[in-house]
Amino acid sequence: MGVVINQSIKNTIITYLGFGLGAINTLFLFTRFLSDEYFGLITFILSTANILMPLMAFGVNNTIIKFYSTFKTRHTQNSFLTLILFLPLVVIIPFGTIGYLAFDFISNWIANDNELVKEYVWLIYIAAIVFAYFEVYYSWAKVQMQSVFGNFMKEVFHRLGTMVLLFLLYLDIVSVDQLIILIVLVYVIRTCIMMIYAFSIKRPVIKFSKLTNVSDILKYTSLIIIAGSVANIILEIDKFMIGFYNILENVAYYSVAIYIASVVGVPSRSMHQITNPLTAKYLNEKNKEGLEDLYKKSSLNLLIISGFIFLLIILNINELYKLIPEQFGSGILVVFLIGIAKLFDNLLGNNNAILFNSDYYRIVLIQGMFLALISVLLNIYFIPLYGLNGAAYATFISVFLYNTIKISFVYRKFKMLPFSENTLKVFGLITITALIFYFWDFPFHPVVNIGLKSIIIGLLYGGICYIFNLSEDITTILNNILKQFVK
Repeated sequence: MGVVINQSIKNTIITYLGFGLGAINTLFLFTRFLSDEYFGLITFILSTANILMPLMAFGVNNTIIKFYSTFKTRHTQNSFLTLILFLPLVVIIPFGTIGYLAFDFISNWIANDNELVKEYVWLIYIAAIVFAYFEVYYSWAKVQMQSVFGNFMKEVFHRLGTMVLLFLLYLDIVSVDQLIILIVLVYVIRTCIMMIYAFSIKRPVIKFSKLTNVSDILKYTSLIIIAGSVANIILEIDKFMIGFYNILENVAYYSVAIYIASVVGVPSRSMHQITNPLTAKYLNEKNKEGLEDLYKKSSLNLLIISGFIFLLIILNINELYKLIPEQFGSGILVVFLIGIAKLFDNLLGNNNAILFNSDYYRIVLIQGMFLALISVLLNIYFIPLYGLNGAAYATFISVFLYNTIKISFVYRKFKMLPFSENTLKVFGLITITALIFYFWDFPFHPVVNIGLKSIIIGLLYGGICYIFNLSEDITTILNNILKQFVK
């Protein structure tokens, strides 16, 4: 776990820096510099583009991770990487052609008679393309075991760019219409920078030589589109469907709650950048012992870290909502439900990497398709009945079903579970801490209350994890930190 822990720590710091900037944007700048309707519109555009991203990428961002380590010569590596670069165009060009010819029909359907959305439908296509190629170039870097810079670009760059644009809007230097276009332009620039970096690590040499396993590659990349689509549908369909029902303001309110809860998922995102290629390597080498060790350690470490973040959020949520406009306060239940769903995601450790880099990915994809359909149907049923909370119910149920199936499948095929005795201890610690602190607040300003309560929770939670050595990796990190203070 050495390289995993090292890069995961760097990625976690970078990701939280990005989420900190995003929190300022989402909780304070968007909510004050922009109308709720336009805030919802921007969220709707980016969420819809994220749903389309796996299709536009043609699955090659996952394919490069699964197959790259199987090629041992420069010639075959170059031929494989050439294929990776051009495959997304198989989808992008036909989609663009169809979109151009049937633009009015497509825009009317997506906008659902909402004129404000209709004006910006074309940006969804552009954003989906740059999202897709960013992931391709990021995977290009990750297979060279270089994930930190890409993580900075993925988590920090666009949020910093958006922050600058929001201040330009506040100063009346740009208009709202220009802001929306410029935000997408920031993503275009991000993709170009990522491409330059990826190519500086491994310079592309265009080779069109036939690969012996090209049929396996094409079969995998075609099917893995479904996997990415399933995951993105479950994550993003709620925001799309809220907007689809012509209530863009509710997209803004929901996105704030989702953003707060999504902080729980940051450790998983950070660790995934390095565990994904490492998992593929273990599978290709048939290293069952190394794979199982990575599975258990990644699950336990992620549970401890994300459990702490989950506690900080739910135990301070009432004070946090006092800091933002009152109309956004309807999302507390959303934060709680999505926070639990994200905690469950972290509990899985590198489960996704095992499934999508193994030979069993086809079966998982079929199961995922049914769950994506269930997610859509649940949103259709719950949103009209319960509004924002209905979308959270649908997402929570979908994630719970999807993750349960994935854990069960890995156990049946690999005879591995991510749990250990310490997993139960951590769950007990999370539960007891939540019960102790939920109804206790200081009678001060919300910022002071959040700061004091977080320090106390951190000392108690971290102290118990350290004293009882719930994770060897985390204990080692804490020992190294303590040594620095002793010096």
